Amino acid sequence: MKLTPTLLASAAALFMGQTAIAQSAGDMTLGLGLGWVEPKEDTGALASGTLETSVKGAARPTITFEYFIKDNIGVEVLGALPFQHDILIDGLGLVGKTKHLPPVVSVQYHFPTQSKLTPFVGLGVNYTAFFDEEATGALAGQDLDLKDSWGLAGHVGVDYAISEKASLRADLRYIDIDSDVSLNGTKIGTVNIDPMVAGVSYVMKF
Repeated sequence: MKLTPTLLASAAALFMGQTAIAQSAGDMTLGLGLGWVEPKEDTGALASGTLETSVKGAARPTITFEYFIKDNIGVEVLGALPFQHDILIDGLGLVGKTKHLPPVVSVQYHFPTQSKLTPFVGLGVNYTAFFDEEATGALAGQDLDLKDSWGLAGHVGVDYAISEKASLRADLRYIDIDSDVSLNGTKIGTVNIDPMVAGVSYVMKF
């Protein structure tokens, strides 16, 4: 069998996969998934550096919506159900709980490809709203308050096309979250949560 250029191109297309999702201006996608927020190991010290803190991770369902303003360039909004975190202080154990909503708006670039795998990168802004703070353990009965936070957010990920209109996504985000902490109305320091957020989702194009 003679290997013509046309035959070689067809074989390459078959090998790379023909179900890549083209991202064109005006396209929209909706993603439904699960995200795990993992704060950095050392979130800082309170009370003039005498109390080392840590914040435990949590998982919640997530939703994303992306609108493509140009070919391969989209604006994405990330939302989720409220994440709940335990707050610990070295030597005192569990001292509080809090919930937060971390919506993120990002501009993303999806690399053009003919394969089923489409990597992307993004950069955006995060606003984290803390609520339902509760002091427990050694701080039980105290008024614990965490201030809302603004910060940058980076995003990398890859989509695996399973049809012309759907893909499976794995992604990772870094979010800059710094919150001033007050106890009984007095600021006692700042926690630098700065989590990595790992996610998986099912993405639909329409």
